[in-house]
Amino acid sequence: MPWWWRQTARHAGAAALCTLCLALPALAASDHSLGDGSDTDNERLLPGVYPSEPVLDSGEWLREPYDPFFDVDWSVALRGSYTKATSGERFDILLVPTIGLEHIGSRSAINFNASAEIVRPSDGGNISVTGLRLGLQTGYDLDSVTRLTGNGSLSLTQATAGSPGLATNIAIAPQTISGGGDIGVTRQFGRFNVGVTGAAQRHVFGPTTLTSGVVTDNSEQNYWALDAGLRVGLQATPIFEVFGQAGVGRDIFDLPSTTFMAYPNATDATLKAGVTGRWSTILEATASAGVGLRRFDAAGLGEVVTQLYDASVTFTPDPTWRMTAGFATTVSPPGPSGGGTTKVDYAATAEVAYTVNSWLALRALADWNSARFVGSANTETGYGLGAGADYKVNAHTALSADYDYDHSESSSNGVRDAHRVTVGITLSR
Repeated sequence: MPWWWRQTARHAGAAALCTLCLALPALAASDHSLGDGSDTDNERLLPGVYPSEPVLDSGEWLREPYDPFFDVDWSVALRGSYTKATSGERFDILLVPTIGLEHIGSRSAINFNASAEIVRPSDGGNISVTGLRLGLQTGYDLDSVTRLTGNGSLSLTQATAGSPGLATNIAIAPQTISGGGDIGVTRQFGRFNVGVTGAAQRHVFGPTTLTSGVVTDNSEQNYWALDAGLRVGLQATPIFEVFGQAGVGRDIFDLPSTTFMAYPNATDATLKAGVTGRWSTILEATASAGVGLRRFDAAGLGEVVTQLYDASVTFTPDPTWRMTAGFATTVSPPGPSGGGTTKVDYAATAEVAYTVNSWLALRALADWNSARFVGSANTETGYGLGAGADYKVNAHTALSADYDYDHSESSSNGVRDAHRVTVGITLSR
């Protein structure tokens, strides 16, 4: 190496070293805004600051620089179901996808959910969609005491042959489509709160195919249901609210009944009174009683007067326990499997859920129902019991197992029993 090159390199190295020495105090001062950078006043030397909590321990800075309008949640469940019933044994494979979209704003709330149930029988039968449900719930606060709500729903259901509660002579059950929406407004006037609602529903029933090959047309059961309601409540104490409800509805059928040779169009009117109690977030209970009148346009069909009873209770003593129970009265058209002019149904349900820990949850349930058909000798009664468990493998995978027992008695189908065991895996977002 020439002597002049070595001399130039020595001068350059000396200049760089001097520059670094002059810059060190400035660099230290720029990194340590809380001190002068000397001795223990240097914050980087303080315990618990660095490197005990490096930046890479948190992924917050990796998030998108904006919030999406909807929070998206989805899951896909694969289940196997074995049923041993009075009508025989069957094994089904079920695929159940679900999706949910939710938006919570300062004044508004929007929630959309959709689910489907796809069944493939083990006997090689056709794959069928036994359930499809869509739901939309919205709310908007006009001010601190006034809220608007709007809801919509669409459901498509079809029971598979041999299912518990389905007549043994049915080869293909009717497909039922129900859809509609409702709107409402609630407002507080001091200790009073007033709510007004309006709803429209459409019900369509497909044909029934019997094991003998006979096809029964159910189009005369298709109808529109229009309803309006008024609820007035008084907050008598911080715990108890006394309320009254009034409703009026109209059922309009597409075709006249071949049995009664007239349109079974009817007007419904209900009047109920009740009380609601709320004890913090631990206990909430509601009970009401009233009367319902269903009057048909056709003079020969007369009218139906029914006593209405409704009750519900929710008990949550701590975050690990949740217990619910309810009793409801339903007055509706009889549908394809009923008879007469009106179905009056009384149903009770009870459910207990217990979260053992972060990865195991247990549940048990029971139900009972009794129905009579005005204008027909048909009756239906039944009850059911069930228990299940969910085991979380990780944040996105869960295993489930359920057992259900169903017992039903009807004047048209006799006594039926069914035991069902279902196991599956669910993958979620």
